[in-house]
Amino acid sequence: MDMNYAAETIEINAHQISRIDQVVLNNSIDAIYLIDRENMRFIDANETATRTLGYSHAELLQLGPQNLRLDTTDPALIHQHFDEIIQSDSKTGMIRTTHHRKDGSRLPVEVHLRALQSKGKQILLAFARDISAHMQTDALTGLPNRSLLSDRLAQLTALANRSTKSVAVMLIDLDRFKNINESLGHDIGDQIIIEIGRRLAASIPDGDTVARLGGDEFVMALANVDEEDVTILAQQVLELVSQPMVIQGHEFYPTGSIGISLYPKDGADCPTLLKNADTAMYRAKAAGRNNFQFYAQEMNARALHRLQLEGGLRRALERQEFVLHYQPQLDLASGQIVGVEALLRWNQPGKRMLPPIDFISIAEESGLIVPIGEWVIRTACMQSKAWEEQGLPPVKVAVNLSARQFQQQNIEEIVHQILEETACNPRSLELEITESVLMETPEATAETLQKLNTMGVQLSIDDFGTGYSSLSYLKRFPIHNLKIDQSFVKDIATDSDDAAITKAVIMLAHSMQLKVITEGVETVAQLDFLRQQGCDQVQGNYFSQPLPEKEITALLKNQCNIC
Repeated sequence: MDMNYAAETIEINAHQISRIDQVVLNNSIDAIYLIDRENMRFIDANETATRTLGYSHAELLQLGPQNLRLDTTDPALIHQHFDEIIQSDSKTGMIRTTHHRKDGSRLPVEVHLRALQSKGKQILLAFARDISAHMQTDALTGLPNRSLLSDRLAQLTALANRSTKSVAVMLIDLDRFKNINESLGHDIGDQIIIEIGRRLAASIPDGDTVARLGGDEFVMALANVDEEDVTILAQQVLELVSQPMVIQGHEFYPTGSIGISLYPKDGADCPTLLKNADTAMYRAKAAGRNNFQFYAQEMNARALHRLQLEGGLRRALERQEFVLHYQPQLDLASGQIVGVEALLRWNQPGKRMLPPIDFISIAEESGLIVPIGEWVIRTACMQSKAWEEQGLPPVKVAVNLSARQFQQQNIEEIVHQILEETACNPRSLELEITESVLMETPEATAETLQKLNTMGVQLSIDDFGTGYSSLSYLKRFPIHNLKIDQSFVKDIATDSDDAAITKAVIMLAHSMQLKVITEGVETVAQLDFLRQQGCDQVQGNYFSQPLPEKEITALLKNQCNIC
């Protein structure tokens, strides 16, 4: 509704008031009141007023403005304010105040007032608009303010009570921001705040909240997270904040310090969580800025270890710290080694050699798995070509493709380029893909696998039985081999269910002309069972641990029946 009302005093009568009630009052989004200036009572009110405040129409007619306003309940002061409006040239006025609902809750409103006359009586027409949404956002950035953050955080913590995960409060404070305001002015400082707010708001998923507390402080409230999730996100936020920006010809390289608290571990309510996040943030400042700290000190040690691993991974490729070990795969009919699985190891100088379980998840989450995975494929192909040049019998080399690698739009182009560069026979390369990756986008997956198959690359489903556990969907993909997960093999000789599942998988896979490889074989009993069921190939520590290049090459040269 237009709040620019005419300046002149209007004469109205009771009939006109009734018409206003029927036509205007009940079709307005604003609460509208008619107020008798003399006795300070409501003469009338529309349906929006009764609905918003929770009073019935009859109850409102027993009240006046002094019964609703929280900023002052003194009738004399309200009379004085109304008199100033009546005596002004415009006969209009505006106030911002807070109304008191019947249930005790508060409603921030902007009230526009207009002086009227009815049979010599002074009447005020009041339009009260709910500005609670506006009052809960930061004027500069449009982000939620502390009040709205508190409401949303209360909702997140209530939901978290039904979850095993946590709610994180991440307080971000820009480093040395005061220097910018003092040297270049608040206008540039405001533009920096706006840009940082935009970056943060664009970085979080739906359902989470970014708020501005004021000054250069922002808060992210994150639902359904654990310590590792928050560690990853905090590092991403630091990188996001530190991206350079140009404002009014000035180039800035901002940084931030982050403090983190977790619900329910570090607090049960919004004030406590914010206070503890603030404490952690000052620890981050003291630690040199441009870093993050958890409120709980023991979590900082784990976060630091993770960051050190990620930093080491970023340098490991250029420093040539990765190596491949190879675990033999034996054909049960002939007892010959017909393949090897290439397994990544990180050979850190002066430290123990790390298996993939210690670092592969970090590589996956950080995106480093893409260049690392490409290095693995290239190195495996080079090794296969080297064995061929040494006159060894053909041996396929199996390489695991991670979900992140397979989701690359050009994975088949990368494989094709590597095969050409290394002159490796495509049939000597086998790519292992998990069930879950296959089924994430079936149509696109089938197209990619068909391109790889056309090149002559062998394709295998890895860890079968841990995902969808269904053979029916395999018809959609050009798969050559199926690898039964070692979790089924562990108790195969003693657990009738594992034995039955393994037997059924082997039988059905053979009916679809798929070869079956079983990993994790460690005992004679397991081997005997698999041989009886017609399993094609096996690998596991019963035959050999994964071996470095020299040792696996020596084993291939001395090929013999070790079954």
